[in-house]
Amino acid sequence: MDFELTKEEQEIFDEVRQFIKDEITPELVKESIHAEFIYGAPEGRKFIQKLGAKGWLAPEWPVEYGGIGARECLSYMIMDELYYNLLPVHFTAAKMAGPALMRVGSEEMKKKYLLASARGEIEMALGYTEPEAGSDLMSLKTKGEDMGDYFLVNGQKIFNTSCHVSEYHWLACKTEPDQKGAKAITLMLVDMNTPGITVKPLYTRLGTRTNEVSYEDVKISKDNVVGERGKGAYYIMQALDFERMWPFGGYRRLFDEVVKYTKEKIVDGKPLSKNPLIRQKLATMAGYLEAAKMLYYRISHMLDKESIPANEASMQKVYTTENAEQKVAELAMQILGHFGPLEEDSKYAELRGLASFFYQWSNVETLVGGTSEVQRNIMATRGLGLPRG
Repeated sequence: MDFELTKEEQEIFDEVRQFIKDEITPELVKESIHAEFIYGAPEGRKFIQKLGAKGWLAPEWPVEYGGIGARECLSYMIMDELYYNLLPVHFTAAKMAGPALMRVGSEEMKKKYLLASARGEIEMALGYTEPEAGSDLMSLKTKGEDMGDYFLVNGQKIFNTSCHVSEYHWLACKTEPDQKGAKAITLMLVDMNTPGITVKPLYTRLGTRTNEVSYEDVKISKDNVVGERGKGAYYIMQALDFERMWPFGGYRRLFDEVVKYTKEKIVDGKPLSKNPLIRQKLATMAGYLEAAKMLYYRISHMLDKESIPANEASMQKVYTTENAEQKVAELAMQILGHFGPLEEDSKYAELRGLASFFYQWSNVETLVGGTSEVQRNIMATRGLGLPRG
């Protein structure tokens, strides 16, 4: 596996870095952090649309769909660089739904949605989870009744995080009453302005917003069906594989700032970085981050070879969220001591409260995109060939 950038790729990456340096503002960073790095808020829209206009939001996509035909390795590095700078990095249209749509969508849908997604002109929100169907998507109850030219959809979704800033809903619902399980589910792309859709906010312990979404007699044209009826569950599994490719640049940023802090913080007449215990903790953090990077590069290599990473994506997500994120954030809190839990609004906070934020956010990241328990089941069945149940 070759993880080195070519000369041309390195030049593009250097351009991206300079672009970020020129365009980044404190207001953009603050908005991004408080939106949990999702895409769609006003300042983020301005920045990402400039990025997308250059083909850098989805650089791995073909030119006709708004990319530059780059390798996945470069795409990963750009996403991680965005996260390192605490900018929007969770894109449903460009990084989750879009790659699946490119593989199974009709030519009409590709022309309508992919170019706009790569340019950041539209965003989508995932419409999977329901009050009684979280990890078990086969239990969802939202139904689409076949009315001839359209489906009449009724049901409720929950924890649809970016619905309040998205133009479209990547909706899973049951349309095949004579089928059970996966074969009953169809995937649709729904305009969020369609009559009958209601979005209500739900707030997390970090004060950030997710949503519950209700469908009441919503008419959805059959032209909005993604791929084939009754195959939505398979398309969702594919989109989830892309969703679970987890960038972690924000934690690299936290690590770098902690290292700088230990070099400057004087304790008992010498820098904190001279303390053997602190040095051990820093080395452990660096090891977690480096291992996670290699796992992500492996996924990039697989995609470049046109192989869909299934258990490999789950492996990377579990390792990254539990080690390169949770454990790195925990070690940062330990190094900062009593200053660690302080948030950005405290005048005594170190590192602008980043350690406290990432310590809390890292726990959320083990849940979104599928819990660690679900990922381990995928690794067991798809990766190791173990029986289900």
